[in-house]
Amino acid sequence: MSTDPGLRRLALGTLLSAFRGEQAPRWAVDLLAEGLAGHVLFGFNIVDRDQLAALNASLHAARDGVLIGIDEEGGDVTRLAHRSGSPYPGNAALGVLGDPAITRRVYRTIGAELDELGLNLNLAPTVDVNTADDNPIIGTRSFGADPQAVAAHAAAAVLGLQSAGVAACAKHFPGHGATLADSHLELPTVDIDLSVLRGRELPPFVAAIEAGIKSIMTAHIRVPALTGDAPATFSRAVLVDLLRGDLGFDGVVVTDALEMLGAARHAGSVPAGAVLALSAGADLLCVGADVDEALTLACADEIVAAVRDGRLPVARLEEAVARVTALAEWTRQGDRTDREEPGVGYPAALGAVRVEGKLDAGTPPLIVQLESESSIAAGRVPWGLGPHVNGTEQVRVVADQADAAQLRARAGARPIVVVGRNVHRLPGARALVEDLAETHAVTVVEMGWPSSWRPAKAQAFITTWGASHANGRAAAQTLGLAA
Repeated sequence: MSTDPGLRRLALGTLLSAFRGEQAPRWAVDLLAEGLAGHVLFGFNIVDRDQLAALNASLHAARDGVLIGIDEEGGDVTRLAHRSGSPYPGNAALGVLGDPAITRRVYRTIGAELDELGLNLNLAPTVDVNTADDNPIIGTRSFGADPQAVAAHAAAAVLGLQSAGVAACAKHFPGHGATLADSHLELPTVDIDLSVLRGRELPPFVAAIEAGIKSIMTAHIRVPALTGDAPATFSRAVLVDLLRGDLGFDGVVVTDALEMLGAARHAGSVPAGAVLALSAGADLLCVGADVDEALTLACADEIVAAVRDGRLPVARLEEAVARVTALAEWTRQGDRTDREEPGVGYPAALGAVRVEGKLDAGTPPLIVQLESESSIAAGRVPWGLGPHVNGTEQVRVVADQADAAQLRARAGARPIVVVGRNVHRLPGARALVEDLAETHAVTVVEMGWPSSWRPAKAQAFITTWGASHANGRAAAQTLGLAA
């Protein structure tokens, strides 16, 4: 049976694809001309500003109304600055600062930069309320653990981004902050009743909606009281009854990447997930990062097949495309009166640093950086004090393989500064710090999400609330070691 070209174009109009490389392959441009909603760009697509601007221009040339998305959260999750680290401190540090006006300025600057480069959909801000210290995927991407404070910063971030003509996308609905699992790898469960959900997880999304947010991203999490065994991405109770009915959201519902195992395992495949998400009420389907022409077309073909066999009403597909088209049109007509403020991120990062104990302003220390894996969301981005210090000796070690005696000998009479991310849960890190503190003045620089743990004999504990380039410079300045 031949494919109805109109139906195929509708199916393509719900898909955010992706591609590898610093230039768009022919298929990626051709599918845009045939109706593909757009693409999401990742670090592997970006070399520098000129290259990125040219890439985006080639995508926009394919058709009017193309969406080009990116995960530019600032802080630990950056695509524009994936080679050096973000010049912005990230949400946790902004939350600690406690001034939504600064948050708005930072996000306005991010938005203006994206707009100048031809990007029109930022898959940010993360507005999850991070109530689990050991959350493996949210952490410093969150504005904090207090729902009302997170709500205030969420609204500020939305207003800042959208004042630059870039659509914001609050994530991850209905709230990923209480999870102890990573939805890239499995389906996390948040087993709470609806009163807790409404009081804790939802206020930031309500604030974002009231601020006029254009899109909201779904979470591949299971909330049994609403979703049963399914992820929220495939739950009509979440996307229609709660988000649209109760909260009154009328913008675009975007899925988190359908390739993530939290969704793909439940659906059986990425194309099957595309149909389930549309049926549940999603409008714009983010396929993922590991995407090619075959997968994109398989998703479109499965959507067409679902309409033909009755699994997906054509009216639902038309509704989704209408919302996506309206979003694209808004990005073309948006008011761009607010522009960027270069440098706004560095003083914000410095203002967020918190010091417990007494810093030693005397002998330059030995800096010991604890190696750690990056989250899948952040990817591999440089972090730490490396480029910021004034010649002070630094070594990098794996905590559970490090020889404390060798580090003590190397330090000699010097104090030791231990730098890490999520030190409290890094294998071997607590024991190493405690061991070093037995003989040396030790300062811990925590560049992740801190817990209640503090080494008993450490001289000082510094929290930067993030590991971006701006956070690293702020730590070096706080220690008096800045180049």
